[in-house]
Amino acid sequence: MKILHLLSQIPEATGSGIYLQSALKHASKQGFHNYLLAGVPKNFSQQQKFETLACREYSAVHFEHDLPFPVVGMSDVMPYPSIRFCDLSPGDLSLYAIQFKKKLIAAVKRWKPDMIHSHHLWLWTSLTRQLFPDIPLVASCHGSDLRQFQSCFHLQEDVLSGCRHIDAVCALTWKQKLEIQTLYGIEAQKIHVIGAGFDHERFYFSTQKVDPKPVQILYAGKLSRAKGVPWLLKALRRLPADQYIFHLVGDSEGPEKQEILQLVSELGSNVQVHGKMDQDRLSDLMRQTDLFVLPSFYEGLPLVLLEALACGSRIVATALPGIVELFSGAKSSWIQLVEQPQMASIDVPQASEDEKFIDTLARALRTQIENIQTQHRTSGLPDEIQSLLNNYTWEAVFREIELIYGHLGVK
Repeated sequence: MKILHLLSQIPEATGSGIYLQSALKHASKQGFHNYLLAGVPKNFSQQQKFETLACREYSAVHFEHDLPFPVVGMSDVMPYPSIRFCDLSPGDLSLYAIQFKKKLIAAVKRWKPDMIHSHHLWLWTSLTRQLFPDIPLVASCHGSDLRQFQSCFHLQEDVLSGCRHIDAVCALTWKQKLEIQTLYGIEAQKIHVIGAGFDHERFYFSTQKVDPKPVQILYAGKLSRAKGVPWLLKALRRLPADQYIFHLVGDSEGPEKQEILQLVSELGSNVQVHGKMDQDRLSDLMRQTDLFVLPSFYEGLPLVLLEALACGSRIVATALPGIVELFSGAKSSWIQLVEQPQMASIDVPQASEDEKFIDTLARALRTQIENIQTQHRTSGLPDEIQSLLNNYTWEAVFREIELIYGHLGVK
């Protein structure tokens, strides 16, 4: 009945954090006793964030206190101060392993879990398997772990030494399952494609404004190049200024954020910069939005697209494998996918592709703006969109997770 959940970064603000929160909530509804061990910065004063999660007790590794460096992010650019795995020295990595090992051993001794559910096929999950080979271990893959695995060659053996022996893996898509098999050598029968869900109680349709002029366009996510934000801002410059208002939601640190804010300043009053938003404020903004754009170069299964659709927003997104799989059964003008540029690395496009991708984005934006202004709906979501959303509830996703728990002996 007791599940210890592990996340090596803050349990909010990113896709894996939202996934974790939903898993905790639905596990609690089904009678499981949840415990949480997470990684947070030393000044993480919002203890109520932990207390509002559906877990009985929690513990944390405090970066810049237990460890002499900021949170190590699973993405190279995080929506809060962080450091990259590739920038850790051998000494840093040793300290990282020592502190996480210490806190993990204490958590298991204290709570005596029947199962451990870890997030990301990465160092902490590998360490957990090696320390506790007799406790059933489930790991959820979020996509950013696969990116780190391919970027940090020097860490691959450390990751594989434990991750190859996980009892079960929760994958987001069939494409991701194949990647996990190829990169990690985990047997196919251990990898379960369960997808992910969105919170339909928070993200839902309500009557939009009757006159969509100017069209309200939204991006919500990390302010980074990997998410395609600079290319999106350059594409917006090619649209008539009186056609749209652009809402930029999210945060990051460092030169990529500064580049993005500089491009924002060149768009003038057409842009509203909101910074970081909690899920309730974001859902309110989405219900006022006509068009959501995600021009990312690398994604697993971006739930933000489902959240935007549920709130009544049309979509422009890059035709990444996970996104194509997500929308494979939905034929609707509400969803427009644009071709991914040729890539120099896993999430960096070739420089020669910049103008083509910007132009492609601009054309897609123009098309959707025209659709919004000529086909605007106020009565509800199209049937094909509602049918799509019905497949991605957290109730359905957690039923699949619970089957995995049961298969491994936790009832």
